[in-house]
Amino acid sequence: MPETPHIVSDVMTQTVVAVGRDAPFKEIVRTMEQWKVSAMPVLEGEGRVIGVVSEADLLPKEEFRDSDPNLFEQRRRLSDVAKAGGVTAEDLMSTPAVTVHPDATLAQAARIMAVRHVKRLPVVDEVGMLQGIVSRADLLKVFLRSDEDIEEEVRRTVVSYLFPAFSHAIHVNVHEGVVTLRGHIRDTSLISVAVRLVRAVEGVVDVEPQLTGQSAGPDGPEDGQ
Repeated sequence: MPETPHIVSDVMTQTVVAVGRDAPFKEIVRTMEQWKVSAMPVLEGEGRVIGVVSEADLLPKEEFRDSDPNLFEQRRRLSDVAKAGGVTAEDLMSTPAVTVHPDATLAQAARIMAVRHVKRLPVVDEVGMLQGIVSRADLLKVFLRSDEDIEEEVRRTVVSYLFPAFSHAIHVNVHEGVVTLRGHIRDTSLISVAVRLVRAVEGVVDVEPQLTGQSAGPDGPEDGQ
């Protein structure tokens, strides 16, 4: 069977730049500039994540610096108008924070980022304590796997599992993460299963099945004899 997929704790950064809820506006800006980050978790107590402050949370102060929003703008952008007057991380942060647990799969983390439109996620334990941070770049690390590693895993966990009697006749080639399967199999209905399992191997960019064989009819597989 295919191996257990990588999880967030495999790729997350454990050293995290964060600020406390009372951090002043200019300290937040300085910290972002010093560490070249665009967002930071906001912590309280011993490290519980209570929010995230990002560049987008800071920009309303500049946007509304030399003009007061009209009544329509105030109603339409209540949150931004409030943040324009914020002076601490607690005033400025987005809360509750969008977070992920360390045992979430990379696919689950990617889905959260896409749905919530964020570029990074604080990683927290079951009580909300900060464990690390995972970014879009971290999720892409699986694509740094060598073609040789991917080929070995495909042979071991997919080909040998699905086609134990024919594994010697199936050729696996991987180039730039694209897996090509060539060979003759008994039942072509397994081709779609093979493609799905190969796609689940982390680091795979695409799958090109070039497998031939007999289709399974109502009376069982046809062997052509």
